[in-house]
Amino acid sequence: MTGIRLPRRKILLGAGVAFLASPWLRPLKADEVTLPPDAVRFRPEIEPLVRLMEETPREKLFREIAILIRQGTNYSELLAATLLAGIRNVQPRPDVGFKFHCVMVIHAAHQATLAARDEHRWFPLFWSMDYFKRCQEQDRAEGEWTMRQVNRGNLAKEKAFKQLQESLEKWDVEKADASAAIAAETVSSSQLLDLFARYGARDFRNIGHKAIWVAGAFRTLEAIGWEHAEPVLRSLAYALLNHNGEPNPSENDLPADRSGRANLERARKMPSGELAAASDEELVKEWIQAARVESPDGLGELTMTALHRKASTRSIFDAIQCSAAEMVMRQPAIVPLHAITSTNALHYLYRSVSEEGLRRWLLLQNASFIGHFRESAGKRASLSDANLLELQATEQAVQDPNQIFEHLSTDRKLASAEILSYLKAGGDENALLRHSRELIFLKGTDSHDYKYSSAIFEEYKYCSPRWRSELLAAGSHLLTSSKEADNGLKERIAEAFS
Repeated sequence: MTGIRLPRRKILLGAGVAFLASPWLRPLKADEVTLPPDAVRFRPEIEPLVRLMEETPREKLFREIAILIRQGTNYSELLAATLLAGIRNVQPRPDVGFKFHCVMVIHAAHQATLAARDEHRWFPLFWSMDYFKRCQEQDRAEGEWTMRQVNRGNLAKEKAFKQLQESLEKWDVEKADASAAIAAETVSSSQLLDLFARYGARDFRNIGHKAIWVAGAFRTLEAIGWEHAEPVLRSLAYALLNHNGEPNPSENDLPADRSGRANLERARKMPSGELAAASDEELVKEWIQAARVESPDGLGELTMTALHRKASTRSIFDAIQCSAAEMVMRQPAIVPLHAITSTNALHYLYRSVSEEGLRRWLLLQNASFIGHFRESAGKRASLSDANLLELQATEQAVQDPNQIFEHLSTDRKLASAEILSYLKAGGDENALLRHSRELIFLKGTDSHDYKYSSAIFEEYKYCSPRWRSELLAAGSHLLTSSKEADNGLKERIAEAFS
């Protein structure tokens, strides 16, 4: 298996240290190291590495991985094994999220790796491996779920894609599992992305995690290789068919599904072909204001009306991105956080699917999701009256990004104003984003530190220049502060390579 080989010349003080033999491990009980007889097996070139991650105690894992890196195991192999270990050992139920974040965070961590300095590139991967061990321990405490081998039955290859579509439509878990496994081997990745995008974005259960996992799964497969698609797509199908114990959504009219169905009708009536490319500042402002009060269905209707009037999709995305960031400013908490990460996922799917009608529907769904997130956030706690359109920069220009990240722990409003000042004055945006990522490497403890930062930084790059500063300033309320305690990751890696 080939993959990216990251520079090792400065790998945390350990690159020039002599090879160390593998340390002795504590005795392990058989049930800790033996997979169930019917557990899914991966490709032979990656199975041993996955098993090592599964069976090595958390406190010993970094040392074992350091040895493997010195022997030639590369970044891409470790990334693939971390993903697959999570897929085999951690259940994406009862909700898509929670402990399953050890899988869902992988692509966000990979994005952080790609954007990091050479000397920091290993940090996100080591953090992800350690996080997998934490989630594995949690899953064991909750019953030790394991993905089983698939029962393919006698399903013909040429019928797999049709059955997969039908089973996703009917919320049939068993048929979806078998057909997803066969489709992974016989159907193009483009067709499968269109299909999973449609069913990952259809309902607002699990606060956007279904769409997030679809985007993350396909993007990670792009990095590690489509040969690993079968278990990933099986995991996706299983996750997407979660309906929180409610009756079968295909046979019932449930609140989580209504805006998606309404938007399907709207998408059929929307104009086709290329629309205006430029962003309309007044439309963006009007949409942001409407997003504070409109229902999910109302935002879908508002968006369709704007597009019928020849508004650009760029204007709509600017408005959605800024509304999500404003929500973070109004309530820096878990639900608004996912307004950003789901917007990032839906935006990726919009850019990546091949069918035009599907793209238009994804845009409408993203609009409606903003309404869902605002309503969900309001049920947990009140949202402040903070207003992205009224953000003001500090009178004195900020020169040093360090100052901004110090204030994030004590005065988020001031930090937002300083970000606005820094960027409006021509500050180095890449230096600002890089500094924020490095704080996550050194201080981040939660999967959302990676998921959120990777999502908002990518949306920042896609946002129109007119709105970028406001987007990041408002969204900064959930970035990592330099005042937070170090997570000890740097020292643990250095020790493993010493």
